[in-house]
Amino acid sequence: MSLEIGQAAPDFTLRNQNREKVTLSELKGQPVVLVFYPLDFSGLCTDELCSVRDDYGSWEEKGATIFGISRDSIFCHAAFKESQNIGHDLLSDMKGEVATLYGTWNEEGAIANRLTVVVSSDGTVAYTTQSETNAEARDHSEVASHIS
Repeated sequence: MSLEIGQAAPDFTLRNQNREKVTLSELKGQPVVLVFYPLDFSGLCTDELCSVRDDYGSWEEKGATIFGISRDSIFCHAAFKESQNIGHDLLSDMKGEVATLYGTWNEEGAIANRLTVVVSSDGTVAYTTQSETNAEARDHSEVASHIS
């Protein structure tokens, strides 16, 4: 599935690192940024998630809730979040069901490809950016301008 700007963002429920359920549709009324990434503790993923932590406070200043999403378990997410002092929640998509909904599941590698999705406060896809390969970081420079 390919995401189109303006389409309803596919709804989902996943658990965060604290075992709490997070349902996208329950966040309607506020913008959300979904940061799909392959794996906790891998070099580039750590760099990207720490970059979101350090460099993109403007996303939160605009009212966005940020979620990192990967196939790692809630336990791995808890350890990763603590070790890297990450402020936003990390959601566990162990079977890749949500990554599949968003068209970023890599079946061969059994991981999510790097995709960032801005979901506007009305629940529609406002912006996406992804890297060409999982060996490249995404360009997040335009994300803030699409948060509303």
